[in-house]
Formats: sequence, C-alpha cells, structure tokens
Amino acid sequence: MKKIGLIGGITWQSTQLYYQLLNTMMAEELGGQSSCHCIIESVNFAEFSKKQAAGDWDALHKEMTNIALRLQDAGAEIIVICANTMHLSAPIMKKSLTVPVLHIVEVIGKAIQAKGCKKVLLLGTRYTMEMDFFKDILRDQFGIEALVPNKNDRDTVHNIIYNELAKGVIKDESRKKYVDIIKKGEKEGAQAVILGCTEIPLLISQADCDIPAFDTTKEHAKAAVEFALG
Repeated sequence: MKKIGLIGGITWQSTQLYYQLLNTMMAEELGGQSSCHCIIESVNFAEFSKKQAAGDWDALHKEMTNIALRLQDAGAEIIVICANTMHLSAPIMKKSLTVPVLHIVEVIGKAIQAKGCKKVLLLGTRYTMEMDFFKDILRDQFGIEALVPNKNDRDTVHNIIYNELAKGVIKDESRKKYVDIIKKGEKEGAQAVILGCTEIPLLISQADCDIPAFDTTKEHAKAAVEFALG
C-alpha cells in the first residue's frame, strides 16, 4: 500500500470526511482490519481564508508547496489537497515535487465523462466558481461545459460554505437554498451538478437532487485509494 499525503484543514470539516472515506474504502477493498496508510498536515483555515480574500495567491501557492514538500519528505507517495479551491496551487506545487498531485478536477472530469454528461452546474466557493482553473480543465481535457449560478446565487453558495459549513453548521434552510439553485441550473440545461467544494457534501447529497450529483470529496478519496493500491 502506498502512503497518501493529505493537505487538510481547508477546512477540517471536510478533512475528517476524507479520513473517514479513505479508511472506509480501504477496509472495503482489503477487508478485515485494514485501514489507509496516510499522513496529514492540517493548516489554520483562518489564515488561509484571509489570504484568499485578499487575493494573496502567491503566498498561498508558496505555503501549499512547502507543505507538500514536507509530506513528500515524510514518505508520501502522492499528494491529495483536501479542498477544491486550493487546487489553484497544483501547477506551482508540481514544479517542486517528485511525487504526483492527485488533481480533483481531473478526477471529477473522468467521473462526469463516464456518465456521458456534457453540461454541468458547478457549485463551490466564489473562487472556484468565478476563476477559470476548474472550468478550463473540464472543457479542455473532457469537453464538458460548466455553468455557474448568477451573482446573487454565487454569493449565497459561497457564504454558506464559509459561514456555516466550514464551522460544521448544517441548516435545512441552507439546504433548500442550494436545492433551489440546482433546480435553476437544471432549467438552464445542466445535466448534472458538481458539488465542487469538499464541504458541500455535508449539506447536499444525491438524495436532494433531481439530476446526478458528483461529490468531489468522495470521488477524490476513491481515486486516492485506487492509486494507493495500484
């Protein structure tokens, strides 16, 4: 079994989902008392959030690269970033690493492509929805068009992530807001929805959606287990 290096804390709420999924999936694959061989470095999300809001991405890229190098030095054979937004740092990180970074967008792109969907609704942080890194990979590598909600709905999605889900706060009224936004996307031609923030599965699941829902956290963890056992 290969060792997985996790960059967590972005936020710890989703990092615990990763840990649970990795160990559960490994036990399902190997049986008995099997669990995942992994190491985690968890950051202070408050510091990351401030730098994100200030647009200080260069500082974040540097910090992410340094964390990945420490994980690599500790024996990690692949790096898993437990967040969608911070995959903005992946191209910079790869330049300094000798081990691969398991890119969450490439993982979800393969999953969507396998289902034959060509147009999807992308939900995530403001940065994930409004910057191009996620949408460009889906378009260029998989031929998938990603729609995003309107400005007001993007603010709603983002604020629920940062003010509620990041703190472990789950509200039925927020779930309803997400469901309504997903329904709007469906009317605009979305064949599926990407839960493109690793905290969103805390609030929304396939049971809440009339169209296929692609859980980036679950798919990312599954791909990490496949690598570890490959």
